[in-house]
Amino acid sequence: MSRYALVPAPSLTLEQSSPAALSADGEAAVAHLLRKGEAANTTASYRSALKYWAAWFSGRYQVALALPVAPAVVLQFVVDHVERTTDDGLAHELPESVDDALVASGHKAKPGALALATVMHRIAVLGKIHTMQDLPNPCADPLVRELLRQTRRAYAKRGVGPARKGALTREPLDALLATCDDSLRGLRDRALLLLAWASGGRRRSEVVGVTVENTHKIGERQWAYRLTHDKTHQAGADRGENDKPIVGVAADALEAWLAASGIRRGAIFRRIRKGTTLGEPLSPAAVRKIVMDRCALAGIQGDFSAHSLRSGFVTEAGRQNIPLGDTMAMTGHASVTTVMRYFRAGALTTSRVARLLDREPVGDPAKARERD
Repeated sequence: MSRYALVPAPSLTLEQSSPAALSADGEAAVAHLLRKGEAANTTASYRSALKYWAAWFSGRYQVALALPVAPAVVLQFVVDHVERTTDDGLAHELPESVDDALVASGHKAKPGALALATVMHRIAVLGKIHTMQDLPNPCADPLVRELLRQTRRAYAKRGVGPARKGALTREPLDALLATCDDSLRGLRDRALLLLAWASGGRRRSEVVGVTVENTHKIGERQWAYRLTHDKTHQAGADRGENDKPIVGVAADALEAWLAASGIRRGAIFRRIRKGTTLGEPLSPAAVRKIVMDRCALAGIQGDFSAHSLRSGFVTEAGRQNIPLGDTMAMTGHASVTTVMRYFRAGALTTSRVARLLDREPVGDPAKARERD
């Protein structure tokens, strides 16, 4: 750490200098990302990260954030927000006054260190902004990279891994579906859950993007959803795997919802106001709420979200020994490494590889004599 000096805690509080919005540099960076065609959720995450950088920077240094920043600033950001082991337990360097001000201004949910994944994401965003504006990237500094590497190792040694949502495999999904009655809301939620799960574990943004125009019937109890734009495929190219099948009970649920709702154009999944009045298209956040509400109604314990539909689909495919290539064709994953992250222990417990000792040993003389 001798190359860079970390700054002491400031005497001023965040409220005295915290910007209410992004700096001019930050706004220009977000606008640049928008012009580059980033997904809406990605752009929102960049904006949130940059706002936090601006608020933290002003609290630490009493000046507005301006690009480029020095590597020492990134080093300070890291030690302020990650925990390290000391004789007195876990500690971090963010001054209490700055921490309290960040919470009071709504930039943090609670006092204390941030999740390591959050720190890494915010550093990645800062680095990308510098790179896209042809500025020296402080996040690529060797000392910064070494600090991040050692931090990840330290967290791993303490057994701290990335937080993962529970996987809604077949059994818990059935429990959620059982809470969906024949009311308009019940029909909508049943169709949404089944379409999202059975068509490959669709993301929230993809679920709200289902429209009458991009969804069509192709046979008896067979529909297809044409997905031309997603997180990993943003060029809009026409590919064979763009059509995601919706078949069997998922197709039945979709037809029942369309018949009951009378939707003939536009978004298929919409808000339901008091009574039976349809409102505007659902937001991605509403999809998450539907999943969580149905989990609560079903009495399912665990940390679940809309992403649990996606991880549940992949995990269930593993449990049923579906070839990985077939699973990836449904989910749209381009990387085997990425899709493998979704497999849970539940997918392996039913695998033959986990039960090698339960199988008859090859060439066992005693077993051979018994067969003879």
